[in-house]
Amino acid sequence: MKLIYDVHEKPKGRENLLFAFQQMIAIMAATLLVPMIMSGNGLPSDPAAALFGAGCGTLIYLLFTKSESPVFLGSSFTFLPAYAASIGAGYGYWGVIIGVAIAGLVYVVFALIIKVSGSGWVNKLMPAAIAGPIVTLIGLSLSGTATGWMASNGGDNKSILYIVVGLFTFFAIVYSSVRGNKNMKFFPFIYGIGAGYLLALVLTIIGRVADIPALQITSFDSFEAAFGTFSIKSIVDVPKLFIIRAVQTNGEYAAIDWSAVVTLLLIYAPIAVVELAQHVGDHKNLGNIIGKDLISEPGLDRTLLGDGVGSMVGTFLGSCANTTYGESIGCVAITGNASTYTIRTAAFGCMLLSFFTPFVALINSIPKCVMGGACVALYGFIAVSGLQLLSKVDLGDNRNLYPVAAILVCGIGGLTISFGHNAATGGSLFTLTALAVAMIVGIITRKIAGEGSEAQSIDAAVADYKDVDFGD
Repeated sequence: MKLIYDVHEKPKGRENLLFAFQQMIAIMAATLLVPMIMSGNGLPSDPAAALFGAGCGTLIYLLFTKSESPVFLGSSFTFLPAYAASIGAGYGYWGVIIGVAIAGLVYVVFALIIKVSGSGWVNKLMPAAIAGPIVTLIGLSLSGTATGWMASNGGDNKSILYIVVGLFTFFAIVYSSVRGNKNMKFFPFIYGIGAGYLLALVLTIIGRVADIPALQITSFDSFEAAFGTFSIKSIVDVPKLFIIRAVQTNGEYAAIDWSAVVTLLLIYAPIAVVELAQHVGDHKNLGNIIGKDLISEPGLDRTLLGDGVGSMVGTFLGSCANTTYGESIGCVAITGNASTYTIRTAAFGCMLLSFFTPFVALINSIPKCVMGGACVALYGFIAVSGLQLLSKVDLGDNRNLYPVAAILVCGIGGLTISFGHNAATGGSLFTLTALAVAMIVGIITRKIAGEGSEAQSIDAAVADYKDVDFGD
């Protein structure tokens, strides 16, 4: 696509701050939600600390990737079953920290293997006929979150009113991006989410005045928690870092001995292996958007190291393993700003604002139906970018058609494969996600069918699309 700012270009002053704020808005709701879910599972976690950890993790990622890959790292939902398992086993804060450290080491091991063997085999293994539908699946797999938030506002009850507010947010983003003035086109998510929040706020005020619960879409619980008893902490508060909680609660949870480490290894390592599939898919997708093969440069070994070490640090400080965020990639695609300078500014911004109580309260108050509407655009762009890769593949050739068909059906159908039994969790020892199964089946199908006549390599596909304006 035609980028407004390339990877190493720097937007100026106020413009860069607004781009960075837009990135922060795009990633923040989901990043803050993971520690809230962990708290609901019995391990109190601070969303502000998760925000601080995500900023630190992103800076580490940029360091390892030589600022060549413009993406923000946020709290990973993939690890939620592992968190629940280690919390349920009674290992507390140290269990999560050690478990994610194990997962991070899995990334480091794979990075070292790729460093020695090279990453060329990844592109050969995943040409456009494989990468295209995988990237599409990543977007589609996230779509349930977008529509679920839009239909139920993050709760259990669905309402047509939530859908109206969500669609209003989405339409405001579309209008800002396509028909708005220059500023609106640069910052469609700020305008769109702002418009959706304003509508939800007006309806909530009317609902409170008229005592109509159905209209009360926006929750003010975060503000009441911050300002119910006013103190200096209502303005500025130090995030409750995860490692500090771990030290303070030492002795309150099960001891971490070698038996516990083995149990944590069985819980967390398989999830890290499965996450590798999404890591590769995310970077192929981002490479397609910015017109650069990130698997070759800065290299898959560097992106894996950045992701793995960033996850370790993010958990150590903020409670949650980090991962490259689809919301961030979608934001790059829609705005055309691929500047890592902006990503770095967003990371520092998250770290700084995690100390600012009113800002954290404001973000927590954004209705999920509003964020769901925004995610329709963000996740949709991910799915469409996969289809763009596929458009240069000759699907009239069955050698290409069968792998694509297998990937889409297995992935959308939700085919998972579980192995063994884990006594600590009561569940399976290892589960391959639908995305991982779809990728494996697609690669095997391609090997059986043979390489198609126009099954381009990913780098060739990226080169073909470099000058095409997908931002239109």
